[in-house]
Amino acid sequence: MFEHLHQAMTPFLNLLSDNRYIHALAVIVLSLVVATAFKFILIAAVKGFNKSADNRFDGGFLTLLQTPIYFSLFIIGCTLAVQILAPADIYSHFTSSILATIAILIWSVFFLRANHMLLLKVALNPNRFHVINNKTLPLFLNLLNIIIIVLAVYFVFTVWGVDMTAWLASAGIVGIAVGFAAKDTLANLFSGVFIMADAPYEIGDYVVLDTGERGEITHIGMRSTRMLTRDDIEVTIPNSVMGNTKIINESGGHHEKSRCSIPIGVAYDANIDQVREVLMQVALSEKELVCAEPEPRVRFRRFGPSALEFELLLWIEKPVLRGRVIDTINCEIYKQFHQRKIEIPYSKHDLYIKEMPNNKNDNSD
Repeated sequence: MFEHLHQAMTPFLNLLSDNRYIHALAVIVLSLVVATAFKFILIAAVKGFNKSADNRFDGGFLTLLQTPIYFSLFIIGCTLAVQILAPADIYSHFTSSILATIAILIWSVFFLRANHMLLLKVALNPNRFHVINNKTLPLFLNLLNIIIIVLAVYFVFTVWGVDMTAWLASAGIVGIAVGFAAKDTLANLFSGVFIMADAPYEIGDYVVLDTGERGEITHIGMRSTRMLTRDDIEVTIPNSVMGNTKIINESGGHHEKSRCSIPIGVAYDANIDQVREVLMQVALSEKELVCAEPEPRVRFRRFGPSALEFELLLWIEKPVLRGRVIDTINCEIYKQFHQRKIEIPYSKHDLYIKEMPNNKNDNSD
């Protein structure tokens, strides 16, 4: 590329002088002029166009782009100048490699900064990809930074003529070995990313696992999720398990309100209208614990073996209050039933004997 550019500039340089030092100096000065013109004229024009356009580019990104382009144009001029001074000299190749390395480092710094800027903008955008958010931002940022650094090292070695084939093969073998050795860790890592992106639960939610454990989510990490049970015991669960199990989120839905179901059985000779009235009075009297909207309701479910089975349905503000509410409501139901002589039967069975055994033929001594 530099040779073709040099050939294209040769007629112009011959007009100045036959001295190669003057040619080299002219190329450097011209590259500085072009770089300065680009920095102060073209970028300003693009920014002015952006202000009047409906779909704007990020001004910070354009500002960040000025530096690598400016130095790249200057480095191109310096490389052409070196080739003019010593077109086939070993020092020319050495100097060109140094300049190319500097250009790679400048662009690597640009991509590292642009990576952070663009990912942050995507994470803060409400119409973003849901997989990139404030929680998963550090992971994607580090992954892309590693890719940028690896590519930069590869291009630097290529510029200096170092064969990377053996290095890449060794890296592939090491990567496979590490993948097999850390497969559980990687499974937890990727599951953590999907949990953060899909958000089946959040910190502060009350969840119930397949194993029956119920508690509040206190931490969602890249490797594991922590849950504080009702016994104040913290349980750490690998994300690979959380990502492949059925989770009941009691705090999910349109609101955090949760419904409690309180079953109660009464004797068959009880007045069912009175039972309904008592259950509703008990629920409505607990205004601090029971939500007024949706209002409580009573359902006559079935004719049980030993009782008429009713169910009191009521809503509470937070799932964590379930145990306390059920305890309070059960105590008040028992007191009210006892005052009104409403029987709460226990399980019983009637035994009917059709006939007594005949003892006439008993020949016992």
